[in-house]
Amino acid sequence: MTKKKIIQVLTVLILMLFSFFYTNKSIELVRENDPLMKKIKATTEKYKVAAIDAKIIGNKIIPGKAGKEIDYQKSYTKMIQYGSYNEVLTTFKEVTPTISIDDYYDKYIVQGNSENKALSLVFKTNTTTNLQDVVNILNSKNIPGTFFVDGLLLENNTRLFETMTNHELELLSYDNKYDQIYFESAINYLNSLTKTSPKYCYAEYDQKEVIELCSSLKMHTIIPTIKTTKEPFKEIKNSLHNSAIISLPLSDITIKQLPSIIDYITQKGYSFETLSTLLSESTEK
Repeated sequence: MTKKKIIQVLTVLILMLFSFFYTNKSIELVRENDPLMKKIKATTEKYKVAAIDAKIIGNKIIPGKAGKEIDYQKSYTKMIQYGSYNEVLTTFKEVTPTISIDDYYDKYIVQGNSENKALSLVFKTNTTTNLQDVVNILNSKNIPGTFFVDGLLLENNTRLFETMTNHELELLSYDNKYDQIYFESAINYLNSLTKTSPKYCYAEYDQKEVIELCSSLKMHTIIPTIKTTKEPFKEIKNSLHNSAIISLPLSDITIKQLPSIIDYITQKGYSFETLSTLLSESTEK
């Protein structure tokens, strides 16, 4: 191809690009000045909900909450197809918090967003003793639980955990240790079992080995808001509040008191959510 021909081709391409650019700009200008678009934008403040940033307190963090605003383009497209303005067809998009838990894997999550009148029941699972009894109680009450399961226990009791489809499984440790190779292997095993990637690790206090390992794997580490021991019902009753993460042992006393605990929490107007739902900053749960 001659130099003259190359210049001609480049000139045509440049003209096409400019033509495309100005055509798009013209379409955008027409759309922005359309009375329909102006009417949609006039309702901006009516529907706008500001996002709430996550709250950082030392080495702890509490999730924020996404806001919402009108998706002008999607709303406009729907109403154009409808033929006129229809407020019911207004479409929204989420506004993510400026400060999010997903920016801070090196801090402990200690509860969900305090505006959420819900809570999660979590169970540290390094034994199968009483496990089936706890699952049966939760199932009978139609309550989801989140079980932090030891990787070795999971491998040795796959059929048992496969039946826990109404509940959430997360990884606790591997043979009660936090060796990265085995931990990652257990993550893959749990992923193959549940078809979802584990998101959370469990610590009962400031456990450096846990949070360092989990943050390196982009997993959040929780410390329960309420960690029950000898008298679960009493301990929960004295400390219950919005978005609490309640840890219960797989003990005989838990088996005995769990039905009453669930009934009490329900009577107080709280709902039960899996941990991932409770801690989600998205409004689309």
